[in-house]
Amino acid sequence: MKVISLVPSITEALFDLGLTENEIIGRTKFCIHPEDKVKNVEIIGGTKNLNIEKIKALKPDLILANKEENVKEQVEILMKDFKVIVYNTETIEDNYYLVKNLGLLFNKEERAQIFNLKIYEVLNGAKIHTKIKTAYLIWKNPYMTVGSDTFIHNILAEIGFENIFKSQTRYPEVQIEDLAEADVIMLSSEPFPFKEKHIAKLKEFYPEKKIIIVDGEAFSWYGTHIAKCENYFKELIAEFNH
Repeated sequence: MKVISLVPSITEALFDLGLTENEIIGRTKFCIHPEDKVKNVEIIGGTKNLNIEKIKALKPDLILANKEENVKEQVEILMKDFKVIVYNTETIEDNYYLVKNLGLLFNKEERAQIFNLKIYEVLNGAKIHTKIKTAYLIWKNPYMTVGSDTFIHNILAEIGFENIFKSQTRYPEVQIEDLAEADVIMLSSEPFPFKEKHIAKLKEFYPEKKIIIVDGEAFSWYGTHIAKCENYFKELIAEFNH
């Protein structure tokens, strides 16, 4: 089966489940894992600006998309000519079924189950002793954070970080003053590439607060990615479990 993935974390999951470059015939420019394999796969644009003509020319048997990451109108155009599956992954449970479903689709049930078990093991092993009020920033100018209907929120909650914006939805804009309640401010490495200099800026406002850069992929890449984040999460929570 020839498949095109329009979602970076799904592309990674397909390779993790054992598909090859002969089966995965198209990907977005943001599909960067696993590096050694994706470089051999045709790029069909970005997640939000697909090259529809290129996709049509590749004649896939199946296209995998995501409700949040891809543009509805573009996906609907592709649906006229191709079989398209659109996933919506917000919770840990959604993620379990995403991986399970990919396993069923491509006859890789056993590998899918191994990854699912590993993900639960990683998350069960990453727990903070006390709830920590947290602001997780994904963007700058304007600052943007995450509401409760996002995968990032659910990973934070699973570990024991209490999202101070949990009463909101999607990706609300916030002002620097809105972060006052947080014990820790997390600056994600993606989609905005926060760096040390951005910590310094926030420290001017909040000299006492713990402000750290976190690995955006560990919190936002659903699919199989979390199975590989065991050491990362262990090191992260070690900073909080004293």
